[in-house]
Amino acid sequence: MTGSVLPIDAGLLARFRDAGTQIAWRPAPAAPRSARGRSARVAHLHDEEARVETWGRPPKGGIAADSGPVGALVLLLEADRRGALPALGAREAGGSPAFAAGALVAGWGGEVVPHDTVPELRDLVELARYALR
Repeated sequence: MTGSVLPIDAGLLARFRDAGTQIAWRPAPAAPRSARGRSARVAHLHDEEARVETWGRPPKGGIAADSGPVGALVLLLEADRRGALPALGAREAGGSPAFAAGALVAGWGGEVVPHDTVPELRDLVELARYALR
């Protein structure tokens, strides 16, 4: 039992949660044509960074993050906090001025996410492993 709705091994989930406590946050620079109602921050962990934008309030809303290990970790931690991922998608590189290298996007409460590609939870888990030390 992991104490989470995410089907992740309890040991790995504990490592993800521990890494989450080590993330250093700072305000993100404004992105050109950034969507209204979104707050943006940069997550820094082990010499890697990810831009993270959030919007809405639980049970609705969403989160978008750079499509790298730290971004995947942040999305998994948000799902651990909010509950299962009803909508998961990705925007390819160049699809958003805020996320030039692409973004992972999760939504709750009927939030629509991009479907340039549709990653699976196991894809996020494998990518987030690279953020661990």
